[in-house]
Amino acid sequence: MSKLDELLVDVAALVESGRSNQMSLTVVAGGAVITGRLAPEAVWRQRVSEVLADSARLNDFSAVFTTATQEEGRPTHLHFHLARILQGAVGIPETGGMYRVAIEDISAWTVGDFSYSDH
Repeated sequence: MSKLDELLVDVAALVESGRSNQMSLTVVAGGAVITGRLAPEAVWRQRVSEVLADSARLNDFSAVFTTATQEEGRPTHLHFHLARILQGAVGIPETGGMYRVAIEDISAWTVGDFSYSDH
């Protein structure tokens, strides 16, 4: 997008201000369809940090997510948790992942998450 979608920025700002993780959203970014729930950046960072801390190989990266400072002002990224990249009838990963997507890279979006079935 050459110009940020201000409505999407407003949605992201509301998620940030309310510390809520109940807003479901589906976006198209770089041709990928990502669906899941939005989380405030601080909550997202904490969860990623916890996952990394539990890993024997990746625990050194955990601190990057707890010490990084958040930018002031309007949100520039969406932070998904319990999210999946949809490909055909499959969601990757099955259990949901943690994705950070730049708002400027989103070409389409809708409220709600898409369910899928392999039946």
